[in-house]
Amino acid sequence: MNLVQTLDSGVLTLTLNRPEVLNALDLDLLRVLRAAFEQAAAGVADGTVRSVLLTGAGRGFCSGADLGVVGSAMANAELDRHLREVFNPVVLAMRALPCPIVGAVNGSAAGAGMSLALACDIVLAGRSATFLQAFTKIGLVPDAGSTWFLPRLVGDVRARALALLAEPVDAEHALAMGLVWKVYDDDRLVPEAAALAGRLATQPTRAFALTKDALNVSSGNDLATQLEVEAESQRQAGHTTDFREGVSAFLAKRRPAFTGR
Repeated sequence: MNLVQTLDSGVLTLTLNRPEVLNALDLDLLRVLRAAFEQAAAGVADGTVRSVLLTGAGRGFCSGADLGVVGSAMANAELDRHLREVFNPVVLAMRALPCPIVGAVNGSAAGAGMSLALACDIVLAGRSATFLQAFTKIGLVPDAGSTWFLPRLVGDVRARALALLAEPVDAEHALAMGLVWKVYDDDRLVPEAAALAGRLATQPTRAFALTKDALNVSSGNDLATQLEVEAESQRQAGHTTDFREGVSAFLAKRRPAFTGR
């Protein structure tokens, strides 16, 4: 089983499970991962999924594309087709998922594996984690969203250096650059990530979905357009049960019981 899936108290945990190759992404794993995120979206709709935790089995998060697959694609000049049909839909499904994704980066996140980590909403890293834009090492271009994520996360100067130099970045440096939210000792990473995903699963899921949508379009909008996006998002949020519960709980000075509706 190349992807282990568990669902507990609204938290869907997805564990990349090819530890013998540091969870390298072959076509089968990518197809299963895409299906898992599509099923997660259906789970959000019926209330069974309220957050997702993505991590890797063994000593690494994800070493990127399986080089055997890449080599075959190169021989057949199909790199672009694999990106359009297999890699890109996974990243788009992650960004469109109407609930938060917590990424727990254990060990190496390289190439498309780093792209996968950056596609998460909140990224946590173990102290031994490393991030590497490995593409130019084999004469390729950063893909799976890296050229979109990096400038927005770390700025143009750092994005260019990361992409062109292909030098590994350790967890503390990644934290300082803004690639990750927090760093934990390795043995605390998954428990802390699970706790965060669990906390998110008790919060107003619909508001999270609207927030993700607003953030997704913000970089392409001018201020006036984004203000209108916020107004429309707030209109929708204002009609949710969670908004009414949040206000009621605030006025009553009690903890809100959000349902994700």
